Amino acid sequence: MKSLIFIALAVTTILTGCNTTDNTMTEQEQIADELDPSRNYEAPADDDQIGYVRYTKEQFENDTVNDDKEITIDRNEMADMITRIILKNNGFNEVATLVTDREVLIAYDRNENTAEEEAADIAKKTAMSIMPSYFDIYVSDNETLMQDIQSLHNSSTENRDYDNTINMIIEEMQKSSQGLPNDPEK
Repeated sequence: MKSLIFIALAVTTILTGCNTTDNTMTEQEQIADELDPSRNYEAPADDDQIGYVRYTKEQFENDTVNDDKEITIDRNEMADMITRIILKNNGFNEVATLVTDREVLIAYDRNENTAEEEAADIAKKTAMSIMPSYFDIYVSDNETLMQDIQSLHNSSTENRDYDNTINMIIEEMQKSSQGLPNDPEK
């Protein structure tokens, strides 16, 4: 009888021990594992997670995956974001945005209660707040340019056959206000 109880206790101890081996990481080790940049991380589908990465120089230099990584910009997503943010302002009725590999072109229909310079300033500063600083940004309240911009929507940055068209659109846009003058005091 005693041996039967001893065997039952031994089996229970072994099963309990096996059950807890997955939880042996300390809280600090779990955090370090979660933040390990070499770990394959899949973003949550609901995109409410904040972004954080921490590397040491050694981790960065020893990361063989780093050599294959290329920084890219989703131009459609950027154009969509710029357009949506501009339209959140009451001064706009319609906005068309084109993002190439070098330029951002924004044509819009502003309402009559919004001054030309103010609308141009809102549109330009919105794009400036989203895009990297090397992009040239052009804006215009000339509604006919929306169609010209739209005509380029299927173009590719691999083949800049559309440069002449872009340059003609930019020339037309520059006839419109490009925003309020910069105040050197600010």
